[in-house]
Amino acid sequence: MTSGISSLVNSTTGSASTATSAQTIAGNFSQFLTLLTTQIKNQNPLDPMDTNQFTQQLVQFAGVEQQLKTNDRLDGILSSGKSASTATATSYIGKTITADGSSADLVSGSSVGWSLNAARAAKATVTILDAKNNVVGTQQTTLNTGSQTFTWNGKNSAGLNAPAGTYTIKVSAQDATGASVSVDTGISGTVDEVDLSGGTPVLMVGTRRVPLSSVQTVGLSTTAG
Repeated sequence: MTSGISSLVNSTTGSASTATSAQTIAGNFSQFLTLLTTQIKNQNPLDPMDTNQFTQQLVQFAGVEQQLKTNDRLDGILSSGKSASTATATSYIGKTITADGSSADLVSGSSVGWSLNAARAAKATVTILDAKNNVVGTQQTTLNTGSQTFTWNGKNSAGLNAPAGTYTIKVSAQDATGASVSVDTGISGTVDEVDLSGGTPVLMVGTRRVPLSSVQTVGLSTTAG
């Protein structure tokens, strides 16, 4: 009968990772107590049971049960965290944001803007690249210290409207002494929707995917309240 009790302990331990672990351990523990009680009633007085073995098995049951409870609590924490993250992400819908990045979407015939943050005043050359990394055009501009907006009119070097698509800027800047100046780039736009299909919510600005972690600023809603 001792081997039967040991089998129940092993079965419970082995099933701890399944969806029905809690039910399994409850059922097996009930059987364990039934077998233990029966064995105590029918033990040979001249050859009593090894109490150390039963104590060890009880400890194993308690350990598995505690692990299941811990897993349940962790699942609850993760679920709460995901719900809070989802609620935060959906609050961005309809609002304008600025986020880290150098690529933005252009609608043919319109303009598109980026936010530039220069470490200090400088003269800069902004290069516009298409999705295939081809140079579409270049523009000279003067940057002030701090954050500002650079707007591309959507026209290529020949003065023609560039086709709709994703475009990237590269900024090369130098101060009055000719020293290189660091310029951080960001994208701006209105959040149209939130993608909840992955592990973490992702903001959609046009066709651009913007992680919550890359958002720098949030503006007022573009729609009337």
